[in-house]
Amino acid sequence: MKNMKIFLYHGSNAEVRQPEILPRLRALDFGAGFYLTSDQEQAIRWARLVARRRGTAQAILNRYLFNTAYNSRLRVKHFHEAGEDWLEFVVANRCALPVAAYDLIVGPVANDATLPVIDDYIDGRYTREEAIRRLLPQRLTDQYAFLTPAALAFLEFDGSEIL
Repeated sequence: MKNMKIFLYHGSNAEVRQPEILPRLRALDFGAGFYLTSDQEQAIRWARLVARRRGTAQAILNRYLFNTAYNSRLRVKHFHEAGEDWLEFVVANRCALPVAAYDLIVGPVANDATLPVIDDYIDGRYTREEAIRRLLPQRLTDQYAFLTPAALAFLEFDGSEIL
């Protein structure tokens, strides 16, 4: 892969100059990791939500340059859509089941519209086919889950702003 850098964003209530892999505190789509998105508006919404949840006065947008020349140096899983593989991977992570080990996972983010579908699938109210039928038409933004220090090495902090 050609050495190229893209901007990724992380919404928080704090500036995060040195990203870390935090312990699994809750079930996340792709497991314990440092999550970013290429969608700046999504990161801004998340920053405001985190600040509200934590009762802090400030929401902060953190910006990073991501060196995409990771090629064969990292174990990467890329989900291009919220299809069958994505659904099974997200369900496994949310149910704390064993999953394959990756350094970086890129794919759609489960949002307020998809979570009920995933929950209904987990609870057996939807078949896999029905869940996927309901997921595919949704316009989901992306998320980048950096799951290891090796993956984090490809990020460079580029600044932050208080929202």
